[in-house]
Amino acid sequence: MKTHPRPRIAIPVPTSTDEDYNSRSWPLYADAVHRAGGEAVAVPLTASPVEVARLATSCQGVLLPGSPADLNPHKYAAEVEPLTAPPDPARESVDELLLQDAHNLHKPILGICYGAQSLNVWRTGTLVQNLLPMPVNHKAGRSVAVAHSVAISPESLLAAITESDPQMSLENDLLRLPINSSHHQAIGVPGDGLRISGRCPQDAVIEAVEGTNPAHFVLGLQWHPERTLETSVASRAIFAHFIEKSREWQPRAVSDSIA
Repeated sequence: MKTHPRPRIAIPVPTSTDEDYNSRSWPLYADAVHRAGGEAVAVPLTASPVEVARLATSCQGVLLPGSPADLNPHKYAAEVEPLTAPPDPARESVDELLLQDAHNLHKPILGICYGAQSLNVWRTGTLVQNLLPMPVNHKAGRSVAVAHSVAISPESLLAAITESDPQMSLENDLLRLPINSSHHQAIGVPGDGLRISGRCPQDAVIEAVEGTNPAHFVLGLQWHPERTLETSVASRAIFAHFIEKSREWQPRAVSDSIA
């Protein structure tokens, strides 16, 4: 079977409105991909649908990064709540095009923070627009190395990827992994073909979802593993597994792609 020695990973520019955020954020994802053996490919939010499709065709995996924007609640049939940030239509459009390509061809997908929410909404799931501040401050931010833990289902793909981390513990038959946190929204109802694989044990906020099709790698994480490569075995393992799946990816037959 032919493999891709350094698979190309499509990563949208995080936001169309905040260049400072882009310059801080995008390189972290690109570095994580590079260190795991992949090649990061920036997808500009100014690109036309044809240009996005051309870039997607040249890539073997999709990584959807975080963003300071919030997804338009109308996309999951909800009214806009007062603390919801303005949407970024350009980012939403690029995400949707990349997700459609990855879904049709079973390309590996890794969604992080906003990217996990984008994946879930595209799969017809819903979001919680604003999390209550107690008992966990999910908005802790990048200056807080460990905000809380995630309780991971032992039978999940996420558990299989991260179980070798020495920081992992076992409590009440669930694996516990310390994580960072920089979000005020979260997945509400998981979308089609997604299952919950991790929750915050203190308030049951969904922290991870994964695909139900074993032939298609799909993982959405509410935290930021790209920020903790130096200190977290689990973070490195997540990117290593994603890149390995992208390296192994093969195009589906046309008859399968439209199923």
